[in-house]
Amino acid sequence: MPKPIKRQAALRPLSREHHHGLLLCWKIKTGLKNQVEPERIKRYADWFFEQHLTAHFDIEERQLFPILGAGNALVQQAVFEHRRIEELFRSTTDLPVILELIALELDHHIRFEERVLFNEIQQVASDEQLRLLEEIHREVPDSDHWNDKFWEHAAPGANGLDA
Repeated sequence: MPKPIKRQAALRPLSREHHHGLLLCWKIKTGLKNQVEPERIKRYADWFFEQHLTAHFDIEERQLFPILGAGNALVQQAVFEHRRIEELFRSTTDLPVILELIALELDHHIRFEERVLFNEIQQVASDEQLRLLEEIHREVPDSDHWNDKFWEHAAPGANGLDA
């Protein structure tokens, strides 16, 4: 079993936001598994994207990634994945497939940043760079005030009791 990652204090808010992103992936998968109308799931996913992910991507790209530099292969991969995820969120056709891809690619991206990119940044970042990041970025509270909690309700027959 791998050792837990010891995250620098300056990166912890971004890591907690990653946790919320993984929850989004779970909610999407749960909604799809429970046969929730894709439009309901997409409305929530789009709201989450606008309220949380766009600011998160911006902080990473403008404040965190420059620590390694734009020419760094890991940074280039992360930025490419950000653009790909944004593209998926803008898609409006074939929603079940798009939602499945959002959940899959966002999950993969977050795990890449947590397991690879953030570890590399921690190794090379100066105390001053980390202090500045800590001053600039305070975690956005998880204000999940979404009324349609589709992920909390099983579809009729999904639990085997409605047959």
